[in-house]
Amino acid sequence: MIRFENVSKTFRGNGKQVEAVKEVSLHIKKGEIFGIIGYSGAGKSTLVRCINLLERPDRGRIWIGDTEITVLKGKSLRKQRRKIGMIFQQFHLFASRNVYENVAYPLKHQGLTGQEIKKRVEKLLNLVGLEDKASAYPSQLSGGQKQRVAIAGVMAMRPRCIVLDEPTAMLDPNGRKEVLEAVHQLNRQEKVTVVLITHYMEEVIDADHVYVMDEGHVVMEGTPGEIFSQVDMLKKYRLDVPQVTLLAHELKKSGVDIPDGILTTEELVNCLCQ
Repeated sequence: MIRFENVSKTFRGNGKQVEAVKEVSLHIKKGEIFGIIGYSGAGKSTLVRCINLLERPDRGRIWIGDTEITVLKGKSLRKQRRKIGMIFQQFHLFASRNVYENVAYPLKHQGLTGQEIKKRVEKLLNLVGLEDKASAYPSQLSGGQKQRVAIAGVMAMRPRCIVLDEPTAMLDPNGRKEVLEAVHQLNRQEKVTVVLITHYMEEVIDADHVYVMDEGHVVMEGTPGEIFSQVDMLKKYRLDVPQVTLLAHELKKSGVDIPDGILTTEELVNCLCQ
């Protein structure tokens, strides 16, 4: 669905230049959850902002489906951008509008009837688990609930893909769990492609594919099991490892017969019991 071919982006200013993304090629398939992880400053956010040309790369080519967007401008580019929904750390909600109105707002000029808008908004609120908060205002919500409202608002436009750039960075553990559950629900039920940028390793355990970035390069790629089985390599790139994976790694080093790539407590318990 999304394809990068040798994409590079350099920022220049004050006589200096920073190569944020360097010769990155990747392929995000339709309907998958695609995780991008890396230490702060690795180039993750710049990379995903290139997806819909919020940052235009200096070199390389980008496709959404069969359309190369790096050659587009104006109306043609805006049309392609509607296929990609962007969600950031900030919630960007209207304080004076309730939850229902915030989610419905992007639909106001889409030529839909009131009943069609109502049906779509109610479905989305149900999907993100906020059907009982339709009349509440942002000030009455937790951080996790606000982010779920923001996700529902983006999904109201029916994008083919949603890109989440550190969506849980400002949330407590419970809020992080709420948001991730909502994202997985949307992926399962709406078949929406998900690109998740995060520095929390646990958040990509259920991804279909994971890329690791460091200093603008993609330095590792594979399934979560393949990535997290390389504990020493991840440490080299200053990344933490899920605690259960680290425990399994240390047990294996001590002589316990455990396979690589343990990701959950249940997997570790089953291996130890066997």
